Amino acid sequence: MDAAAPNPVDEAIISRRSVRAFLPTPVPQATVEELLRVAARAASGTNTQPWLVHVVTGAAKTRLSSAILQVFNDPEALPQHQSEFSIYPSAWVSPYLDRRRKVGWDLYGLLGIGKGEHARTHAQHARNFQFFDAPVGMIFTVDRSFGYAAWVDYGLFMGNLMTAARARGLHTCPQFAFAQFQRVIAASLQLPDNEQVLCGLSLGYEDSAAVENSLRTERAPLEAWASFHV
Repeated sequence: MDAAAPNPVDEAIISRRSVRAFLPTPVPQATVEELLRVAARAASGTNTQPWLVHVVTGAAKTRLSSAILQVFNDPEALPQHQSEFSIYPSAWVSPYLDRRRKVGWDLYGLLGIGKGEHARTHAQHARNFQFFDAPVGMIFTVDRSFGYAAWVDYGLFMGNLMTAARARGLHTCPQFAFAQFQRVIAASLQLPDNEQVLCGLSLGYEDSAAVENSLRTERAPLEAWASFHV
């Protein structure tokens, strides 16, 4: 390989970002299966391979989205649905709070959604549960018997999946928003009681004309988070 050419693995990692509007272009099931097989080469503690993946397309995706949105759009039903685990800190501190606020302001600024526009904010959040119109949705679950180590393994698996998707010209958006709807998802996908919903993911081809996809998030400089001990 030409030494001056960019490393294709690095390029796939660097070009990964959360896309929030997809084209209806289908993704063949064979491609999805290939991505999952590649992702499954992720390291896992004692080779437990704790990931369980539910791929939804077509009518199954529509049914799942409709079931979640029915609850999400019902102000009386929504408070009864909460994640079974803590997704984010109960008390935010800097610099994490600052980064979180910035990406929110940047996204909503692109969409022209102002502070206090609750109806428009709610409608944008609802887009999560339509998988941002991606042709492929995924729900990731894990056996309830697992502890923290399996969640680390899962992160490696999902990182592989998103990187492999970029290598094939596809984009993704990982979504913790789905964790709130364990009961709805379990009923729609007929999950056994031992499976806990961790998150979802949208997969497909980017709609480059959508303004929200012009968002580019920043990364803190290396010296802000890496320490070298010699």
